[in-house]
Amino acid sequence: MQDIKMIRNVALFGHGKSGKTSLAEAMLFTAGKTNRLGRVDDGSAVMDYDPEEVQRKMSISSSFNNLTWKKHTTFLTDTPGDDNFINEAKFAARVADNAVFTLDAVLGVKHQTERIAGYIKKASLPVLIFLNKMDKERANFERAISDIKAKLPQDPAVLYLPIGAESDFKGAVDIIKGVAYMYENNGKVKEVEIPADLKDDVDLALEQLMEQVAETDDELVEHFLEEGTLDKKDLIAGLKKAVLNGLLSPVIPGAATANFGTELLLNAINDYLPSPDERPGQVGTLPGKDEMVEMAPTADAPFSALVFKTTADPYAGQLTIFRIFSGTLAGDNFYNAKKEMTEKFNQLFVMEGKEVKPVDSACPGMIVALAKLKETGTGDTLCTKDHPVLYEGLDPINPVMSFAVAPLKKDDEDKLFSSISKMLEEDPTLRLTRDPQTREILLSGVGQVHLQVLGDKIKRKFGVEMALHAPKVPYKETIKGKARVQGKHKKQSGGRGQFADSWIEMEPMQRGGGFLFEDKIVGGVIPRQYIPAVEKGIIEAMEKGAIAGYPMVDVKVALVDGSFHAVDSSEMAFKISGSLAFKKAAQEAKPVLLEPIMSMTIYMPAECVGDVIGDLNGRRGRVMGMDSQDNMEIVTAQVPMSEMLEYSPDLTSITGGRGTYTAEFSHYEEVPAQIAEKIIAAANKEE
Repeated sequence: MQDIKMIRNVALFGHGKSGKTSLAEAMLFTAGKTNRLGRVDDGSAVMDYDPEEVQRKMSISSSFNNLTWKKHTTFLTDTPGDDNFINEAKFAARVADNAVFTLDAVLGVKHQTERIAGYIKKASLPVLIFLNKMDKERANFERAISDIKAKLPQDPAVLYLPIGAESDFKGAVDIIKGVAYMYENNGKVKEVEIPADLKDDVDLALEQLMEQVAETDDELVEHFLEEGTLDKKDLIAGLKKAVLNGLLSPVIPGAATANFGTELLLNAINDYLPSPDERPGQVGTLPGKDEMVEMAPTADAPFSALVFKTTADPYAGQLTIFRIFSGTLAGDNFYNAKKEMTEKFNQLFVMEGKEVKPVDSACPGMIVALAKLKETGTGDTLCTKDHPVLYEGLDPINPVMSFAVAPLKKDDEDKLFSSISKMLEEDPTLRLTRDPQTREILLSGVGQVHLQVLGDKIKRKFGVEMALHAPKVPYKETIKGKARVQGKHKKQSGGRGQFADSWIEMEPMQRGGGFLFEDKIVGGVIPRQYIPAVEKGIIEAMEKGAIAGYPMVDVKVALVDGSFHAVDSSEMAFKISGSLAFKKAAQEAKPVLLEPIMSMTIYMPAECVGDVIGDLNGRRGRVMGMDSQDNMEIVTAQVPMSEMLEYSPDLTSITGGRGTYTAEFSHYEEVPAQIAEKIIAAANKEE
C-alpha cells in the first residue's frame, strides 16, 4: 500500500483525434511501464486494443493503466473523444480526481472540446492542458492559447514556451525555473541555455504568469501590487492552489507521437495536480434517508466506491470497474448499498490495458476491477454494511437515433437479443424497446457509428449478426365527420344460421380522447348478452383502421338500434355485425391519417441558428422558442417523426459537428392531404 499523497488519479480528455491515446502511450513508455512506444496508426497501442478500435484507429471505450514516475503512482484513464462514445468521457469525469486536457495545436478548440470541457467543469476537476501536435504543419501556440481563453471555461496558464515550431519544434522553456529543455526521443529532456531570441518572451510570460496567479489569491495579489513580483516559492504554491481550485490550468506544449514533452507533463502531474486526499470528500446519502454524509478520502476511513463501467473481458469474463473514494478494500466481500445486499468476490485487479494484474487491496484514488460479479452493475455504490452510503448514480447521455433491429438469419433471434441484453449492461447509452403498434424492436444509440460498432462487437463476441433499418412510423387514423350506419350480418347455410343487426352512430372525439363505447339500446331490441360482443367487434376493427391499415383512435361509437333472431343470433354474429358497422361508418365519417409529432430541443452555436431553423422548416417543423445557455443557442421545435428518422447526421453536417439534440414524443396531428395520399398508397401496396 502506498502513501495516498503519492497517488494521482488522472483522466485524459480531448476531442476525437487530438492524440489522447498517443499521449497515454508516450507517458507509459517514458515512465518505463512499457518497453516500446505504442502507436494508434499501426495498431500497436496498449490502450486501444479492441479489434473495433484497432480497425477504426480511434478509442471507443475508456481504457486504464498505471505508471510510476519519481515515486508517484498515477492511475490513468484514456477516454474517447468521438461524439458517438462521449458518454465514456462523461462517466470518467465523474470518478476522476484530475484532468489532462489534450488539445490539438493545429485545429484548436473543436465542438467536442467545448462539450468535454463542460463535463470537466461540472465535475470541478483540476486541469493540465497538453498542447499536442506542436510538430505538425500549421501548429500555432499563440492561436491555440487565444482559442482556449475565448471558448473554454478553463483559464490557461502558460508554464512553458515552445522552442521552434512545426517541423522545427524541439523543446520548451520553463518560465518559472528560467531554464530551457531540448526534447529527446525517449520522452526525456536535456537542460540547455535559453535561446537568446526567446529571453524577452520568457520575461514577459513570467510577468503574466505572476499576475494570473496573484489574481487567484487575496494575499498574493496584495504582495504582487506592493512588490511588483512574486518569489518562486510563493508562485509555485499559489499556482498549485489555483490549479486545485480550478482557477488556472497550466499549459505544456508537446508532440505525443514524437514523445516530446512527456517528461514535463509527468513532472507537472506530480507537482501541480492534487492527490486523492487533497480533493473534497465524496458526498452521498444514507440509504433510504435524505441525510447527507461525506466520506473522507483517506485509507483509514470506511470503504466506499462507485461502479462506473462494466465490460465483457475476453480473458477474465465480465469485469466490474469502480473508483475507490474512501477507505481500503481488502478481504472477500463488500456491501452493495443500491441493491441492499452483500456480494462476495475472489480476486481484486488493477487494469493495465487489456491485461489485469491481481492486487491484495486498494485505497482511495485507485481504479480497480472485480470479475464475474452476479448482482453488481454500473452506477452501484459499494461500501461496508456498518457505514452504508449511496452515491448519486451516473447520468448517461440520452440516445438520439433509433433503428429497427433484427437478426440477419431468422434462426438467430434469441441469440441476438440475448447478446444485445449483455451489451446493455456494458453501455448505458443503449436502449432496446418494442413499438407495440409496429411490433418492431427498436435499438437506440448516440449515433449511427455507435450502433455499427455495437454490431461489430456482437458479431465478434457472440458470433451473431444484426441488421438495422429505419423504423416504421406508427401512424394512426381518426375521423373528422359523423355517420349513422347499419351493420347487418346474415348467413344461412342449412341448419342453424347466423343473424345479427346493429345500428351505430360514430363521431370524432378530441385528440388523445381514445375510444368511447356507449350502449343506447332500449326496449331489448338487442339482448344484453350480445352488446359486449358488438363492442368487441368494433375494437377489433379499429386495429386495422379504414384507409391505410393503421389503428383508429379518438372516436366515440354509440350502439343505438338493432334486431336479433331468437335461434340464429349469437355472440359471434353480433361481433361480426359490430365490425361491419364500424368499417362502414369509418368510411363515411371522413377518415384522416394522423402522424406522431416529436418535441425537440436542439443545441448549436449562434452562427448555425439560421441554417438549423431553415432545415426544420423544410421538415414541416414548427419552432416553438429560442434561448441561450453556456455559449450555445437552444431552439425548441415540434417536428413530424417521419422527418426526423435520420436527423442526427444531417444536424452534424449543418453545424460542423457542433450541434446536439434531444427528442421525445409529444402528440399526434393530422397529416397534410398530399403527403397522406402517398403514405396511404404505400401502405395499401404493402398490404
